[in-house]
Amino acid sequence: MSTLPHPPRQLYYDGQVQPATSGKTFTTIDPSNATPLAEIHVASHSDIDSAIAAADRAFPSWSQTPPVARARILQKAAALLREKNDEIARIETLDSGKAYTETSTVDVFTGADTLEYYANLVGGGGLNGETTQLREDALVYTKKAPLGVCAGIGAWNYPIQIALWKSAPCLAAGNTMIYKPSEYTPLHAQTLAEVYREAGLPAGVFNVVYGAGDVGAYLTAHPTIAKVSFTGQVSTGMKVSGSAAGNMKYVTMELGGKSPLLILPDADLENAVDGAMMANFYSTGQVCTNGTRVFVPASWKVAFEKRLLTKMQYIRPGPLFDEATNMGPLSSAIHHEKVTSYIKHGIETDKATLLYGGLGKPQVPKDLEAGFWVRPTVFTDCTDSMRIVKEEIFGPVMSILYYETVEEAVRRANTTELGLAAGVFTKDLNQAHRIIDQLEAGITWINTWGESPAEMAVGGWKNSGLGVENGRKGIEAWVKNKSTLMDMSGAVVTVFAKL
Repeated sequence: MSTLPHPPRQLYYDGQVQPATSGKTFTTIDPSNATPLAEIHVASHSDIDSAIAAADRAFPSWSQTPPVARARILQKAAALLREKNDEIARIETLDSGKAYTETSTVDVFTGADTLEYYANLVGGGGLNGETTQLREDALVYTKKAPLGVCAGIGAWNYPIQIALWKSAPCLAAGNTMIYKPSEYTPLHAQTLAEVYREAGLPAGVFNVVYGAGDVGAYLTAHPTIAKVSFTGQVSTGMKVSGSAAGNMKYVTMELGGKSPLLILPDADLENAVDGAMMANFYSTGQVCTNGTRVFVPASWKVAFEKRLLTKMQYIRPGPLFDEATNMGPLSSAIHHEKVTSYIKHGIETDKATLLYGGLGKPQVPKDLEAGFWVRPTVFTDCTDSMRIVKEEIFGPVMSILYYETVEEAVRRANTTELGLAAGVFTKDLNQAHRIIDQLEAGITWINTWGESPAEMAVGGWKNSGLGVENGRKGIEAWVKNKSTLMDMSGAVVTVFAKL
């Protein structure tokens, strides 16, 4: 009998909780105080086979269910998620270390928005094909068909939101899914499965397995899996996409970034500072689209740094359920070690100017001192060759880079192998559009940063990903096309006629 504060998580497939046969478990940890939360049972290869078999059995019926009927189930699931928002958000806070002020207002709601969006899309004819009158007695029509059993591999920074970003279009399109949450934040997965079941989703349509990279590798290489959707770091994504593509599977990859935020000389200072802070410190900087390379006009140096230092005081780490807290710890011990090593490298090797923060932990209550806390950090006078500027840190670390001309800033912004996000702050909207067109990134913002509604297709360029999620374009990643040419002339044109 577990003595941990939350019940153990086993597997979920065929519409119910299932025991794992591996005999292996791991413990998920509260990042704010480094205490155990729950025991998680690891799926064996045999367990994954059973889950995939359940999804495979469910596919024929679910894929043939009329889109409007699928939509009703998913709409009900979205309503249930909103009803259970606070309960789910509390678990997300404990598991991820994010402040409750964030999880209660963003994570569940935005996930439910995506589920509702795709339910409405397919219910309103979003899976309809096209008809083209080729000539008077011939036409071409297209249909969209679901892919089959799909694998979704989640990330630890937005657990339930990403689970919904993957499962919503997958299920709406008529596919079934095996979902593997990150081993660092697994507590949401069974809750989501139970919400789907309560909404009327048939057994086997959404299934959950737990484990680390070896479980993900077996899942993505399985011959029955038709498509893999992965969110995570670039190096892992390359391995996953290589394995999947090598077996002719469909893939969607949402990977890392080192995104540039360009502040133009005519921008509003207050908005620019607020935007830069949101692009670096929200979710403790653990956001793949973060604008961690902040390009600032050289003439702004004194004013920008002065205003930024004033506003850095408004970052408030502390008890995660305190309404005043707006920054939590990093997600895990191993990630804390990674981020602090980058801060150390920035100080000692890159020799960037440390404007704020640095090594050590922020002041938090005594019962939280063992947690994975880090000080929000700002480096200034950075150069493009510094490691802290070139590599994704995935923590609350801002690098300020000064420039002389806008053309120079754009050129330097594009000097990276990554291309997930980019943005510009300026009062000149014509110039904003011109610069956005030059920035090599798949997700861009003008005079704002970070908002990613269900209606907005998002995906990276370069090494930052393949395909898009969300928006009307997002459903295309979960269907395959069938084109038919129908000739109604009553005769077949042939070259094989008697001369």
